[in-house]
Amino acid sequence: MTTRALSALLSFITTVFSAAFILPVKAAPVQASEQSVVIFSLDGFRWDYIEKHNAKNLALLAAQGVRAEYLEPVYPTKTFPNHLSIITGLLPSNHGIVGNHFCDKDRNQCYKMGHGQDDSSWLKGIPLWNLAQMQGLKAATYFWPESDARFNGMTPSYYYHYSKHSDYQQRIDQIIQWLKLPEQTRPRFVAGYFSLVDTMGHDFGPDAQQTYEAVQKVDKLIGQLARRIQREVEQDVNLIIVSDHGMAQLDPERSLQLSDLGIDLSDFIVKNSGTQVWLYKQPNTEVDLQEVRAQLKRNARGRYDILSEETLKNRGVTIDATTADIVIETQAPRYFAYDDKDKHYGTHGFAVTQDMHATFVAVGPAFKQGVKIGPVKNLDIYPVVAQILGLDLLSEVDGTGASLLPALRH
Repeated sequence: MTTRALSALLSFITTVFSAAFILPVKAAPVQASEQSVVIFSLDGFRWDYIEKHNAKNLALLAAQGVRAEYLEPVYPTKTFPNHLSIITGLLPSNHGIVGNHFCDKDRNQCYKMGHGQDDSSWLKGIPLWNLAQMQGLKAATYFWPESDARFNGMTPSYYYHYSKHSDYQQRIDQIIQWLKLPEQTRPRFVAGYFSLVDTMGHDFGPDAQQTYEAVQKVDKLIGQLARRIQREVEQDVNLIIVSDHGMAQLDPERSLQLSDLGIDLSDFIVKNSGTQVWLYKQPNTEVDLQEVRAQLKRNARGRYDILSEETLKNRGVTIDATTADIVIETQAPRYFAYDDKDKHYGTHGFAVTQDMHATFVAVGPAFKQGVKIGPVKNLDIYPVVAQILGLDLLSEVDGTGASLLPALRH
């Protein structure tokens, strides 16, 4: 076989494989009320990982549907605040989960990731699964952060309590099973979640071979999900792939231990580390916050900043009882460590910079084909998914949908 003939054969095989992968799109858009939505989050999947780590299945989905230049997270660029913003359309100050770990001075209590399962009073807003159920549709979730909490006194029609040991293949199988249920019991909105890419990004950094392998694993699973929707599911499904934030490279040799701050931390409840340290004054402690801030600034020597209320407001924060008395922030490749054994090579939680940008890909009858659009705000996903499902918004949200509307077919 000649070189030219071999090249032609390989090109043909590639074309056939790509075509076989594509989710079917009807020539004419169907009514919104006939469509379903599956939204799947790949935690820590940075905006450029499709090319950087050769995610072939996601690239094919993007070529068939819509891909945003990047998905813009909310501040802070942490997992729980952003997942809750995507699913409620609200800023963290409005849905209540302002960090992965934080305190509420009025409640004299502190929140940690997943605490909503035991105490749903931390959570505000109407998540998409509730919005669907309040208007007669069924909804299902597989480990979306806080999806096992009782928002508005409700849980999704189908859900699981979070377990990091849950098999990834089982999650894909379950979503397909949900989508194949009889019409009366079938969820029209489904949310799923993988954490692997984020975990490897933290442990080894965004450029590491381990992160590449994690991307390869979840990419194959998302490809399988798309193909099985095509082959096994009868109804029209829109598949939306998102992530919550990106990942920045760290240098453990430049880490800052909390002892480097040079202040008496016993006067404070200390929350977070990595990108920021939040200091809440201990109840009944007579500590001079102005003097502590001044001391921190003297000790900073360019290694970190003390954020003002004005800076926080400019990042979308409402100053309230959940706002730390002192917010200390560093920049990559530096990070805050609890001790010299606290070594990480990647993290997120910084101000919204390029490395913090996330991923958005969507394919299905509601979306245009082969279109690249500009940046999408993650707050805009909520009103657009509601529109696709034919749902009315039952409360005010912070997203308008404007940045994502160019992706829709009509």
